[in-house]
Amino acid sequence: MKISGAQIIVEALKAFGIEMVAGIPGGSILPLYDELNKSTIKHVLVRQEQAAGFIAQGITRSTGNIAVCMATSGPGAMNLLTAIADARADSVPIIAITGQVNTSLIGTDAFQEADTFGLSFPITKHSVMVKSPEELLTAIPDAFRIATQGRPGPVLIDVPRDVQLACCEIPDDFFAKMIENEKQCKVSVKYHSTKEELAKKCLEIVELLKNSQKPVLYCGGGCNSPKASKEIKKFLENYSIPAVFSLMGLGAVPNSCENFIGMLGMHGNHAANVAIHDSDLVIAAGVRFDDRATGVVSKFCPNAKIIHIDIDAAEVDKIMNSNISIVADVESVFPVLAELVSEKKNSADQNWLKSIIELKNKNISLECGRPKGEKLANPREIIQNIPKLAEKAGIPAENLIITTDVGQHQMWAAQFYPVERPRSFLTSGSLGTMGFGLPAAIGASLANPESRIVCFSGDGSIMMNVQEFATLAELNLPVTVIVFENGTLGMVYQQQKFLFDKNYSASVFGKSPDLLQIAKGFGIEAIDADSDENWYLKAFDAARENKPCFVRISVNPEESVLPFVPGGKANIDSIRD
Repeated sequence: MKISGAQIIVEALKAFGIEMVAGIPGGSILPLYDELNKSTIKHVLVRQEQAAGFIAQGITRSTGNIAVCMATSGPGAMNLLTAIADARADSVPIIAITGQVNTSLIGTDAFQEADTFGLSFPITKHSVMVKSPEELLTAIPDAFRIATQGRPGPVLIDVPRDVQLACCEIPDDFFAKMIENEKQCKVSVKYHSTKEELAKKCLEIVELLKNSQKPVLYCGGGCNSPKASKEIKKFLENYSIPAVFSLMGLGAVPNSCENFIGMLGMHGNHAANVAIHDSDLVIAAGVRFDDRATGVVSKFCPNAKIIHIDIDAAEVDKIMNSNISIVADVESVFPVLAELVSEKKNSADQNWLKSIIELKNKNISLECGRPKGEKLANPREIIQNIPKLAEKAGIPAENLIITTDVGQHQMWAAQFYPVERPRSFLTSGSLGTMGFGLPAAIGASLANPESRIVCFSGDGSIMMNVQEFATLAELNLPVTVIVFENGTLGMVYQQQKFLFDKNYSASVFGKSPDLLQIAKGFGIEAIDADSDENWYLKAFDAARENKPCFVRISVNPEESVLPFVPGGKANIDSIRD
């Protein structure tokens, strides 16, 4: 049959199970949008392309399923790049399809021309510009395979307008065979540890555990999937040791599990930082030892042997040298470890775990960083109690999915929100992108229609993508946006307070907009928690016809996120009061 490039893209997306895409049309991608409108694929019209990328991330992060976003050439594609870079930094598999000017115009500085391929190359896992409709027949399945195999990440396909319109001949059963071929395609990951090597190294790990007095499990984003979480919990049932987490690892082990000590690092809790510092053996699973977690590398776990398990060979020995390394996904390794420690009757010294739990209970306080005698709301307490407040309004805690923007509220959420399962706490980790929370919440809601999505934000972050209130209202999604308003760029303000002698340079807003009126102007019910103590009954009311809800909560700008580790200090030398 004869088929155009635009039709190839739409049919391929359908074949791969894509039911929804987010984006904004423009001249260079109109042929694709013309075909998209004739298909069964739903399109979410955002108000700025960056949001399309974050909506795709919200879908993928909350489900594990790959998602797609679109933009036109030039400014459209460039707006999308921030969300793509964010996905790359946090290993999130999404596919971005961008329009490009006609091939004859490339390099002529044509209207809305930009080198999308060149700009995207350093911030994607893979990037390609196709020059013919025939190339799309392999470029699209390659994109899905590359995005998901090994360490996941974003893939960008740049498609000139004339390629979308050009036609080629393909067999009638091409797309069915394409999917069948993909199913039969063996997973190929370079430098993956073989089964024999994995078994041998797991035996070596068990021997190290046998001789260890203070072992610690350190979980990162590579552990944050249902399958990985299940296997890690089995391991901890057989070998009970303290478990600490990077920001991206929260959810790998339930907050309610006795082994859960908490997040480590720059704003990690003191017990988690002490556990890793005092350990003699660290099992680092699905982590890359990023700077926010380690602080000064030489002072991170100075007396510990390191076992590094990661899907990406490039991360092994990059920052910290390992004694044993396994290049594999976490879910392949922990079943073997769990069985071996059980067979060999290995058991950890429970006095070690008990001492860390006691330290945790002693040091975690809802008053940590709070000005004395403060009368305004305590953001830590509100965040911690969200599951209970939702249940009072009739929404089970297990139906909640959390997204955050970036700043103080993000760290309070990481410290105090009781994350109980994988893929339920979505945040921008490595890139730290303000504006992530609202569109990610929209994506999570689209992919999880039975869940109530809660987006924590600040009055700085929410303005970064405030236009997406229009998208939220239009879709009428069950998303509750909670903004902690303090009239500052909170995290910048805090660092200037502690590190720059209270020289508050460009961190205090001269005039703050009325966020309640802004939300109402977009057609979203807005509640002032300062004057309504029962705000949560409306915010989490599942029976409301107008499903989105905005909540403003005033907090003192002097509220600090503590612990806080100043640059150059070891994590155990944090500011805690």
